[in-house]
Amino acid sequence: MNGKRKLLSPEKAASFIPVFISSFISILVIIFFVIPQYSKSNRVSIELDGLIKKKNELDDLKSQYKIINKKVDKLNKEKLMIIELITGTSQLDTLLSKLGEVGQNNNIKFTSIIPKNISEAGEDKIKNIDLKKKNRKAINQLNIKSDPLLVEGIKKYEFNFSFETEFTNLLAFLRELEFQDNVILIDDINIKSKSNNNETDNLKAILEVDMKIVFYGRI
Repeated sequence: MNGKRKLLSPEKAASFIPVFISSFISILVIIFFVIPQYSKSNRVSIELDGLIKKKNELDDLKSQYKIINKKVDKLNKEKLMIIELITGTSQLDTLLSKLGEVGQNNNIKFTSIIPKNISEAGEDKIKNIDLKKKNRKAINQLNIKSDPLLVEGIKKYEFNFSFETEFTNLLAFLRELEFQDNVILIDDINIKSKSNNNETDNLKAILEVDMKIVFYGRI
């Protein structure tokens, strides 16, 4: 019937087609542009958050590094102070020269000075530098005891000294050794009278002294 109205007239179709096309284009833009850009933006945001977190962690690490560095510097200074306290400022040659001077000032007549051993912290054995006897078997049989003064950066020198002097001069010599800037230890000392009648009670009697002295020096 002509009276019936058509559902889709040309006029309506002409108005719907642009809407349909624009909607289709919008959907395509959303699918192929907006959604990828949104996903990319999310990834960038996540990466940015990760970088910020790493930067904060790096700042924390830098702070910890500075603290550790300060502690290491403090430990190094304390170590140098300990080494200087033990070894003083004199080298071995200077110390031996000073020892000879002290002996001369106190009328000490040295008969022999024999270097025996040199050792360092962490060594498994002592290096024997005996100038007269180089017995390797004897070295292996040495009983090496722990030395609290033998720390890293320090060498331990052992010498055997033999000399002749009077009793009062011996006391003065030992007292003066105590005031040297290096740590000097007397490990062993043997004293006997040189006179035949063994007048050990005579302060003027000449004594024969054998003693082992330990010095500490820097490496």
